[in-house]
Amino acid sequence: MTAGASNKVQTMDTATLVLATMRRRGIAGLPRNYELVYEALNASNPALTKRFEELGRNPAQDELDALGKKIFPHHHRTNVVEGAHDKITGELEGMLRLLKQEQSSMESYSKLLGEAYHRISSKSMASTEILNNVIGVLSNATGDSMEKGKVVVEHMVERAREMEQVKLELDEYKRIANTDPLTRLANRRAFDEVLSNIYNEKRNAMYYALIVADIDHFKKFNDTYGHPVGDRVLGVVAAVMKSTLRKDVFISRTGGEEFAVVLQGTSLEITIEIAERLRKSVESTPLRNQKTGVNYGPITLSVGVCMATDADSAEELYNKADVALYTAKHSGRNRSQLYKPELNKEFEKNWAIYKS
Repeated sequence: MTAGASNKVQTMDTATLVLATMRRRGIAGLPRNYELVYEALNASNPALTKRFEELGRNPAQDELDALGKKIFPHHHRTNVVEGAHDKITGELEGMLRLLKQEQSSMESYSKLLGEAYHRISSKSMASTEILNNVIGVLSNATGDSMEKGKVVVEHMVERAREMEQVKLELDEYKRIANTDPLTRLANRRAFDEVLSNIYNEKRNAMYYALIVADIDHFKKFNDTYGHPVGDRVLGVVAAVMKSTLRKDVFISRTGGEEFAVVLQGTSLEITIEIAERLRKSVESTPLRNQKTGVNYGPITLSVGVCMATDADSAEELYNKADVALYTAKHSGRNRSQLYKPELNKEFEKNWAIYKS
């Protein structure tokens, strides 16, 4: 690698380094892969870094997912889902047994009613004693059937309550599994799912847009003031984004210092306006230590925008928004950039320098 290329690598922001590494290793541009590579390059987890290096070039997606499952267990709590599945299956089987028992009981009762009817309607039935006997049998059978029915209903209600509790537990699990613990925004797992749903029906794509934003010089906050301040920066950006956008807009922290916004029912003009509003809102928000009065300096964002109609899949939409973000970063930062096909040439050129 030349000295000039080395200098460019050193000045590359984290997001660009991650994307370049993924391209060089032949790793698909899936959000969950981005998270894995980011953590591996971050060197905060030596075991992850070592395992990632051992995968080499062109690792299979199954290998990447297996590594992700070990490193990010909070993203892969399959035991919770499997346990809930077993419990629900058990409750349903119990309900079916109760219903079959009730069906058998009602069939017997129906048969008894039929026999009683024939006996009462028979011309030979003249004795009051026999009539009283039939009425007594019917009364006892009816009372017994009603009592059994009451027990079945109580059992069914109890099982329904237990299944409702399982549902609540699953809902809570999903909420936790899809939430970034630091910012309380949706995490990459949730983002991955929402993004893929855009292209379930091609005609839906015309109503969607993706905004990706990266905090400028984020490493400086961590290196200068420590990770607690860096975490606070992430919290401030998350809070500003939530207060700036409508409550029904999907916002996520997709990894490290990167955030994403999925807009629905939007136009190109509105999308650009929203991206700029986010950028300006973050820039105008002060970051000071309330106790010491220390001003940590402004927080700024570089923003990439891509309309869903400019891509044919979730992966392509994410990659193109990332190219726009890359361009915003390398054009001075603190700006927003709409994806255009001509941006690919500059991106590929810089990536080629990195590879060399």
